[in-house]
Amino acid sequence: MCILRGMKFHSSIFPALLAALLGVPCLAAPDEELLGKASGYPLAPRLGRAFEEAYRVGSFSAMDRLSPHCVVEPAATPQPLPRAAEETAIRYRFDGRTLTLDDYMQRQRATAVLVLKDGEIIAERSNYERKPEQRMLSNSMAKTILALAIGKALEEGRIRSLDDTAARYEPRLEGTLYGGTRIINLMRMASGARFTEDYSGKDDLARFNQAARQSGAAAAARTITERAAPEGERFNYASVETQMLGLVLRGATGQTLCQYVSEKLWQPMGAQSQATWLTNPADDVEFAAGNFNAAVHDYARLGWLMANDGQRNGQSVIARDYLLQMTDAERQPEAFRPGRMNNKGSSYLGYGLQTWLLPGSQRRFVLLGIYGQAIMVDPQLKLVMVHMAVAKDASGDASGMHMGAERDALWRGIVARYGKW
Repeated sequence: MCILRGMKFHSSIFPALLAALLGVPCLAAPDEELLGKASGYPLAPRLGRAFEEAYRVGSFSAMDRLSPHCVVEPAATPQPLPRAAEETAIRYRFDGRTLTLDDYMQRQRATAVLVLKDGEIIAERSNYERKPEQRMLSNSMAKTILALAIGKALEEGRIRSLDDTAARYEPRLEGTLYGGTRIINLMRMASGARFTEDYSGKDDLARFNQAARQSGAAAAARTITERAAPEGERFNYASVETQMLGLVLRGATGQTLCQYVSEKLWQPMGAQSQATWLTNPADDVEFAAGNFNAAVHDYARLGWLMANDGQRNGQSVIARDYLLQMTDAERQPEAFRPGRMNNKGSSYLGYGLQTWLLPGSQRRFVLLGIYGQAIMVDPQLKLVMVHMAVAKDASGDASGMHMGAERDALWRGIVARYGKW
């Protein structure tokens, strides 16, 4: 990426060409050689190697070339995303210094950062030769997309109540721990199941995924049999619970996730481009907990919809009350609120319905995915930040690169320009 300071935001000249003409040096993105620059950021030879560093950039923007998938269709009339006439200067404090967005792009392995204010793009950057039209892997940001679809099914009466058990809508879960768990507790990651998800390749998630690849998600649910706590009492992040919700939605609607999300969310919110969802060849079911792929500008449109409490141009796409149930800390049980919820020793974040809740004086929330994916939303200030990345490790912080912490500082800096935390 070439970083050009002080240039008008509406310039239509390609940055690399403009830099050459002006004699401005191109600044290197972090670890670009390690991440495959010399090879053109190649795609992994197979899905199982997509997370290797040499293939991560290329694969995270082309996962649907490595796997079976279904398509989420865009709107006939996309929601406009106009650019501000001039870029907004963004500054934030981190590590005892005042830094800019350009500094951030040199310090962290972000593939794309886009900031919306009042529906306009006020800043946008990319690294590693990524382009806006490429479909970027969401990882667990997909969980919130599924939760929005669950809300629509509830609004339409296809799901009678979130207090129903999962087995009511997916009979193959009858007799399983998850089948006997209420939908609301699956959405809060509060089934009580004894389950470890640490991305070590040897955790319960790996065990579940192996079983699911062999016999499908419903059959794999039988591998999780023990509760460590009563359901509804304790947060414990477990992607398998989202996979169960995917089965619930399919059973309730009689449609695939791709079909239902296309019809009820992606098209009504005004998406411009096709999205894709990777599917499991064993049962032809979407990997609901992640594996959704979309263009950065459509992730911004998703954030903008949520910033407007589910409304697009005065029309309801998702019921406002349900979206508040997803994202308002005050509507969560005490044990799931920021500052009170225990998440692997941290109490910084809370958790709503498949959505992370930020602390502070106003309602703010974030869609999060491993390796640095995020959509951060401030409904009161009408602010959205989309952050796509190829972090050094799954959490973004464990390697010492502190992506999660610095990303949070960047977001706080953006918020501080327009309001108070």
